[in-house]
Amino acid sequence: EQLNLHIRTIAKTNDAIHRLLGVGIAFPGEVSADMLVEMGVEYVILGHSERRQYFNETDQTVNKKVHKALECGLTPIVCCGETLVQREAGVTMEKIRMQVKRALLGLTDRQAAKVLIAYEPIWAIGTGKHASANQAERVCAGIRCVLSEIFDEPVAAKMRILYGGSVTGNNAAALFEMPNIDGALVGGASLKMDFENIVKAKPAL
Repeated sequence: EQLNLHIRTIAKTNDAIHRLLGVGIAFPGEVSADMLVEMGVEYVILGHSERRQYFNETDQTVNKKVHKALECGLTPIVCCGETLVQREAGVTMEKIRMQVKRALLGLTDRQAAKVLIAYEPIWAIGTGKHASANQAERVCAGIRCVLSEIFDEPVAAKMRILYGGSVTGNNAAALFEMPNIDGALVGGASLKMDFENIVKAKPAL
């Protein structure tokens, strides 16, 4: 029952432009932060690669949404990730660094402590491919370093970093053993029976 509650409270949201600007008017096809709060939603996924690809969301838009989410008492899960072309070109961390820094621009240490970062390599989302535990750890460790450049060391150390990208019951345990991977952002697999195995692979805090 508790697991189902957490699943229900994690919602993808496109916080409409009128909400980003603080204008409380209707905007067809969009969901406002206030509506999500009223429904009891606690977490919002921002900057997902599909939003960036199909709705032309930018790092600047994601940054505005992060600020709005925090203002409304929601917990932002900020996604970042590289394409296969970028990985093969060796510019993974350059891409990730830019996304993270831009998304968190203007946040105080206190605000940053409430934000989760989700590393989702675009080439692994829904493809059946996934980064190895060591590959994912290298990037997540790099994200931790970027966070320490922006915020105080204790804040960066405590911020939660998730891995997403074809997480399964077979690879979850190895991912969760990594020191800089604090959990998983699970998409399609959350609709399958294997999701139980993913949940059980994460030791209780």
